[in-house]
Amino acid sequence: MTLSIGPAGLGPTKTACETLEQYHKKGFRACELAFTHSIYIKKEEDAERIGKKARSLGVALSIHAPYYINLNSEDDSKREASKARILECCRIGELLGAHTVVFHPGYYSKNKESSYEVIKNQIIDMMKEIEKNRWNITISAETMGRVNVFGGLDEVKKLVDETGCGFCIDFAHILAREGSVDYKKLVKIFPQKKWHTHFSGIVYGDKGEKNHRTTTKEEWRKLLENLPKDKEITLVNESPTMLEDCAEGLKIARGLGFYSN
Repeated sequence: MTLSIGPAGLGPTKTACETLEQYHKKGFRACELAFTHSIYIKKEEDAERIGKKARSLGVALSIHAPYYINLNSEDDSKREASKARILECCRIGELLGAHTVVFHPGYYSKNKESSYEVIKNQIIDMMKEIEKNRWNITISAETMGRVNVFGGLDEVKKLVDETGCGFCIDFAHILAREGSVDYKKLVKIFPQKKWHTHFSGIVYGDKGEKNHRTTTKEEWRKLLENLPKDKEITLVNESPTMLEDCAEGLKIARGLGFYSN
């Protein structure tokens, strides 16, 4: 297994290269840029500079697209705006050398089956645009933690099979949505060699996810002991204390004999 652990956040553009150096010194080999509230890298030269630094340090970059996305909106303009945000992440991601853009697909309409078809068609549209621009980047639908939000395991699996898009396995979201994580099922439905994943502690109830929290040592150990050993896995931590959390996870991974590069 190749396991790359890192945080979900890089901070301001101005200090990004220095932050990447700090991450590298801590042993982090992944970083997901949080464009969750805005695509804050505006200048192409900044994206190229940050990407060059990340490559020199061996830190794999990815992007989390804005939260303000609903590919199943009944409003055509909102669907188009959602696609535009994801595609702008792809454009910046190409300059950064990021390998994937993670996105939340959207919300259910009154009919779940029609929700799937609408979201699938929006993804197909974006895939065509990515191909047209020759961007070497993958858009990855994330497994979601709230039961009223599109993004169950089987839904994401179906999107991957029918559109060719990527996937982001969020272990905390799966726990919140399903009450447990079936690792054998994950391996069966996602046989791909490379996995992009998220992890943190999580508070949840009957309706699924409530909020993320710091990961306990026991949760880290359970996750790491159950990860498939024949894959290249990027593991992005999304806890409120992600830097300390990543350091703890990396320490436990090394203690278990994992090789993190």
